Amino acid sequence: MNIVAITQHSDLVERVRTAFEGAGHHVRAIAEPLQALAQEVWNDAQLILVDAVGDPLDGIHFSKLLRGESRLLFQNVPIFLVFENITEVDPRILIETDVDGYLHAGDGLQRILNVLSPAVEGHLVRKDLTKVPVLASGLSDALNQRISKLVDHFGFELQTCPVEDLAARQEKQPAPILLLGLDPSGERTLATLHAMQEHPHSPYVILIGKFPNEGLQRMLIFAGGMDWVPLPLSNPLLLHACRRGMEWIHIKRVHREFQAQLNDMHERRVLLEMETSSLRSEVLTDPLTELLNRRAFNQNLELAINQWERHHRPFVLIFGDIDYFKLINDRFGHPVGDQVLKILADRIRSTLRRSDLAFRIGGEEFAIILMETGLQAGAEVADKLRRKIDENPIHLETGQSIFPTVSFGVGAPGDMDANALCTAVDEALYIAKNKGRNRIEVVMQQK
Repeated sequence: MNIVAITQHSDLVERVRTAFEGAGHHVRAIAEPLQALAQEVWNDAQLILVDAVGDPLDGIHFSKLLRGESRLLFQNVPIFLVFENITEVDPRILIETDVDGYLHAGDGLQRILNVLSPAVEGHLVRKDLTKVPVLASGLSDALNQRISKLVDHFGFELQTCPVEDLAARQEKQPAPILLLGLDPSGERTLATLHAMQEHPHSPYVILIGKFPNEGLQRMLIFAGGMDWVPLPLSNPLLLHACRRGMEWIHIKRVHREFQAQLNDMHERRVLLEMETSSLRSEVLTDPLTELLNRRAFNQNLELAINQWERHHRPFVLIFGDIDYFKLINDRFGHPVGDQVLKILADRIRSTLRRSDLAFRIGGEEFAIILMETGLQAGAEVADKLRRKIDENPIHLETGQSIFPTVSFGVGAPGDMDANALCTAVDEALYIAKNKGRNRIEVVMQQK
């Protein structure tokens, strides 16, 4: 017997192997149900163990999916859920999923033998299984009676319906398989096939009748005929066609579930990326000005230095500091000081290109990284920004006005590393302050 264990509990798999492989049974371990779906492991399984809890697909949904037609298709294959601990076991789940029993992940060898041995030895075949409905339309009463006796023995239940009532009947009581009699001209059958193609519960259609000419055969196939049993009726061919139909229905259900799980994983990934992006934004953004913060500055400066060293991609580093900002806070209060910071941050942001980066790295200190920019062009950007701030006073709601100015230090990497560049630009800013403020100073590159 082939035992398939779809579980994360490798120690349980080893105990199952100890219990049964010595008697000639084979135990195959698979990590998760979604992988089992992709590999269609049930085709070779005579017994399945599956974790009740899993991500993205849990064993409960996996069992419901397989139970759709598995007992008929896969020789009454038993399914046992594996629970992490005894508190997870809910009798309603066992009934709802139609499984044959359960194990705990920590079960010992003796309980594994007690629970699984009846299934392994073939004593777990149930006789009270619901028969699968097969709908017949357009066939004679005598043929219906013959088919009914035949399929009943193999787990199917034949139900009949007039051709004109098929759509309504399939809407109320969907049947997975339709046996459709072929009329002599084929016109009625073609019309029926076209109607069922658009039906939300489209069945697997098995045409029953004598083979028409090749042109009509082609039209019937294109219209949705999936299988064909010629007259006079062959019992083995009909049963084989019904089995193919069940396998087709089962594969469709598995494919839908597999696709649904993939879509769910994609949606979860998108949400996770959005959440990660939001968290990253919170971690790297200054909450007051909404500029990038010092952590982001350190990361981006290191990246810019690396790009300069490896590919000689130029950039310019600018430090700016609001002149006499303490006096603004002392005279107007910290709320007004915060307002000034936000307004100046907006002016900086609106002056730069989208590829440039602006940071608030201290109380009234700003930093700017201008990518793909030479030193002279960087100095011009800093002076343009200085003039924009100087020429546009801030008017308060109280009627008062504030005339802030900003001093700037400007530099480019040359032979300097990140620390040396920051030190040089900071010294240039200090010189601008000492020379009277509201000005820029440029770090002269060494030749």
